[in-house]
Amino acid sequence: QFQLVESGGGLVQPGGSLILSCAGSGFTLDEYAIGWFRQAPGKEPEGISCISGSDDNTYYADSVKGRFTISRDNAKKTVVLRMNSLKPEDTAVYHCAADPTDYYGPTIRRMCVMTGTDLTNAMDYWGKGTLVTVSS
Repeated sequence: QFQLVESGGGLVQPGGSLILSCAGSGFTLDEYAIGWFRQAPGKEPEGISCISGSDDNTYYADSVKGRFTISRDNAKKTVVLRMNSLKPEDTAVYHCAADPTDYYGPTIRRMCVMTGTDLTNAMDYWGKGTLVTVSS
């Protein structure tokens, strides 16, 4: 069975750090653009960071730029999201998703800004998510 599995969420104080990991089961992530999307209660999913499968170009939403870093761990065959300087407004369920589209250069932005049915239709796989709570 093909699926994405996220791990690494938890409770952290404001200003703290967490590392989220996205792993593929039954398929390799190398062939996909991988994005991290978060959803807070009552809000639409927000694309916060994406990495291309074609050239490893990255995109960050303004809300996380300078604080979060996305990368591929080729040895572990995962995509990692390093989150620093966490804020209470970062509290959400964080999902990773796999998009088979070949994005090159800055076009990876298109993956992260998709919403609604465009977003759900474009992704081959979604993880169930991991909860990140930023609170003192």
